[in-house]
Amino acid sequence: MSEKRTEISEIGEFGLIDHLNEKVLIKNPSTIKGIGDDAAVIDAGEGVKVVTTDLLLEGVHFDLSYAPLPHVGFKAVAVNISDIAAMNAIPKQITVSLALSNRFSVEAVDALYSGIHAACEHYGVDLVGGDTTASRGGLVISITAIGEAKKDQIVYRNGAKENDILCATGDLGGALVGLQILEREKQVYLANPDMKPDLEKYGIVTGRQLKPDARMDIIHELRELGVKPTSMMDISDGLASEIFHICKASQVGATIYEDKLPIDKQTFDTAVELNLDPITCVLNGGEDYELLFTIDQKDFKKLEKHPDIHFIGHISKPEEGKFLVTKSGTAVQLKAQGWKHF
Repeated sequence: MSEKRTEISEIGEFGLIDHLNEKVLIKNPSTIKGIGDDAAVIDAGEGVKVVTTDLLLEGVHFDLSYAPLPHVGFKAVAVNISDIAAMNAIPKQITVSLALSNRFSVEAVDALYSGIHAACEHYGVDLVGGDTTASRGGLVISITAIGEAKKDQIVYRNGAKENDILCATGDLGGALVGLQILEREKQVYLANPDMKPDLEKYGIVTGRQLKPDARMDIIHELRELGVKPTSMMDISDGLASEIFHICKASQVGATIYEDKLPIDKQTFDTAVELNLDPITCVLNGGEDYELLFTIDQKDFKKLEKHPDIHFIGHISKPEEGKFLVTKSGTAVQLKAQGWKHF
């Protein structure tokens, strides 16, 4: 009798995380929150420490044929800082671990680190350690970020309640559309190396893919305005997928409105040019690193005039499900395709 083999693709990334988490036992009272949110939360006396880690692999998360090494370094830090932001915490330190193949020179590593240092400066964090080792394949970057907050400032995914307003920052879908353009121009170049990449008119979307910026500015502004979201996470796997996470953690339903979804004109126009549905890009495009959060209705007035916070829907009873209301007024069941890693 052959041993049963389950492919990881059958359960997906989040199914794998759930599967691994089943066997995890928390033993230390200082562990306030373990697996299951954007970051872990650890008791630190008067406040808490927030810890997150992300792994970026060449050929999976970035392609060095069009991603400059300084951009890769900056992005590797930004995606971790985004997870700290999603907990409503302030980042303080990072560690950086690298696996390098022998095709990387000292100058190439310096270029990568120029982006890491720029991100440290931008987010006000200290680089405090890490590790380097050899790689038989491409470049691997693992970054751990540590943040701080007061205990009553931390925001989890599980606090959304009925009638809360769903908010999203910035604009969505740009990173996915930018990736499609970069891949298209790479194929053109591979077919004919004399052809120069045509990227001039796609600066916004390619920038969203190559050098995303974690929304720490929004976290600082929310504090200044006296608004604490009831739930929050960053949009790394697509808006629909993140709404599903908040709904699952908070045991609620949600309704969002197509005409409220934030999309940049360049993202919209480029999606149409590529024969992609712009709203599908907004719902399912990964790597935007904007924030998705819910607020109590009493806080609406404080954020009403904010130019970069969009009110995209509301939280409902769990039995009401998860729906997108189209521009024509039809309610369509929301599907979370998300960013498939396996």
